[in-house]
Amino acid sequence: MRPQQPRILEVRHQVLKKNDTLARALRERFRGAGVYVVSLVSSPGAGKTTFLRETLRRLGRTHRVAALVGDLATENDARRLAESGAPVRQIVTGTVCHLEAEMVERALDGWDLENLDYLFIENVGNLVCPASYDLGENLRLVLLSTTEGEDKPLKYPTIFNTADVAIITKCDLAAAAEFDAPAAHRNILDVRPGMTILEVSARTGQGMDAWLAHLGGRAIDGAGSGGVASAAIEVTG
Repeated sequence: MRPQQPRILEVRHQVLKKNDTLARALRERFRGAGVYVVSLVSSPGAGKTTFLRETLRRLGRTHRVAALVGDLATENDARRLAESGAPVRQIVTGTVCHLEAEMVERALDGWDLENLDYLFIENVGNLVCPASYDLGENLRLVLLSTTEGEDKPLKYPTIFNTADVAIITKCDLAAAAEFDAPAAHRNILDVRPGMTILEVSARTGQGMDAWLAHLGGRAIDGAGSGGVASAAIEVTG
């Protein structure tokens, strides 16, 4: 019997090649529309949705924002994000543990991207699979909460290497969790030297202004501004 590993590797290569092609097309589409796209990755329970909801709420006061959110089965995260007042679409991935460019492309159907300044894409909670899949974003955030410990970057170096900014969340719980912030910073920088690291608490607002200032500094020039559409949830499969 022929060994199966080479065939598996070939299929994986073809899948990633197709994704990269679609991601490049999405990136050109986003650039043409003048929308700045930010993706978020983390393990489950890192506070990704709460952080994004607060980002949408604050940024939505002055810019046109929207979000896509991936989950295996439920619409819970989309409902929470919609509390920000931003339009939200849920992507149900089923058994797939990450978002792919094709899923993003389908979820954008009917949206006029030229009426957005910022689009946020919340990935499925996973620090392994999302590392390999480009979604056409301008900026990728990797989130690490104080309740997860300081060694996450050492355990999952690939996702930190493919991200642009590390966000340490739940800083209001740092003391209770005995979180060693200097050690976390060292571990992140050991994996990705020079990486930008921001500390936030979406619950108390700590660090949120600094995060938004950083985002503004990276965003596309001349992306436009305007009002925020009323909240609505749409589900795609």
